[in-house]
Amino acid sequence: MEKKLRLGLPKGSLQEATFRMLRRAGFAIEVDERSYFPTIDDDQIECMLIRAQEVARYVEYGTLDAGITGKDWILENRADVQEIADLVYAKKGLRPVRWVLAVPQTSKIKSVKDLKGKKIATEAVNLTRDYLAKKGVEAEVEFSWGATEVKPPRLADAIVELMETGASLRAQNLRIVDTLLESTPRLIMNKDSYEDDWKRKKVQNFALLLKGAIAAEQKVGLMMNCRKRDLAKVLEALPALYKPTVADLSDRDWVDVTTVIDEKTARDLIPRLKEAGAQGIVEYPLNKIIL
Repeated sequence: MEKKLRLGLPKGSLQEATFRMLRRAGFAIEVDERSYFPTIDDDQIECMLIRAQEVARYVEYGTLDAGITGKDWILENRADVQEIADLVYAKKGLRPVRWVLAVPQTSKIKSVKDLKGKKIATEAVNLTRDYLAKKGVEAEVEFSWGATEVKPPRLADAIVELMETGASLRAQNLRIVDTLLESTPRLIMNKDSYEDDWKRKKVQNFALLLKGAIAAEQKVGLMMNCRKRDLAKVLEALPALYKPTVADLSDRDWVDVTTVIDEKTARDLIPRLKEAGAQGIVEYPLNKIIL
């Protein structure tokens, strides 16, 4: 019987970003909009789409061997799982998301201490209760089924809400009092599955490719030719962080220079390289950088 890895992928806000990273990692993955079972071009992986809030529980119970979910939901579910990799990406860009305590701009609440006896609405009830306990504050924490940011001041005194850009909070005229947690997606495994050599190696290889795709997300490669007499000026123009590869060409007076740079710097860097003597400059996208 062929071995299978049961993998849970987050449905919802992280789905599109996760699929994009999987494709960059080399996996052809597709899903019908009405289906919860994506197809993937690896016969040893069986995928299922599940809300990120639930992935950690199903991994802990063994319904799934592995899954991708946020660190926040692992903590919220108090899930006992094996963490394999921290995958720093989000719905918009490569950065952590934040769970924040927010109140209306006109509220007299200035710190968490002012919430004593007040009502807080949130989807992350356990996270919020743990935070209040650490701060020594007793307040009522109410589960919110959605549209949490519109509840203050009539339905709650404050909210604890997931924030990526802050646009929704600003739209509702809310201000941030404190940050409870920064969270990134994590690749996790069921602890019994982790003890299976084949499954553990399969997930570790999967993590290697995913992390390589994330590392390459905002990078590009640059290759160019230059005369040896101009090499010092070309290297001086390149970012000091990266060590370029320099190789002799068939013409002994010329060399090839290859490096990796931040994509956002390319438009300013390329003209400087041209002025320094670089020729035949080629910028190309990267799928993976394996560190």
